[in-house]
Amino acid sequence: MNIYVGNLDFQTTEEQLQDLFVEFGKVNSVKIIKDKFSGRSKGFGFVEMPEPSEGENAVNNLNNYTLNSRSLVVNEARPKENKNRY
Repeated sequence: MNIYVGNLDFQTTEEQLQDLFVEFGKVNSVKIIKDKFSGRSKGFGFVEMPEPSEGENAVNNLNNYTLNSRSLVVNEARPKENKNRY
């Protein structure tokens, strides 16, 4: 299950997210999205959990969870939209 994690503090690390989500089950990957020019966090990321029931449990328990003084937005990630550029 691919999980979107938003409203991250810019200082939040992938290790902190890993530690938070592993309490709910196995975590395959954690990726905080960064600006390609500055390298600074964009304030959101994705966590991949292989077991859907564990992922749903993490979403239910971590949505609105406070991490680094920020209330997280956690939900199942939607597929990336194809944007036609002309």
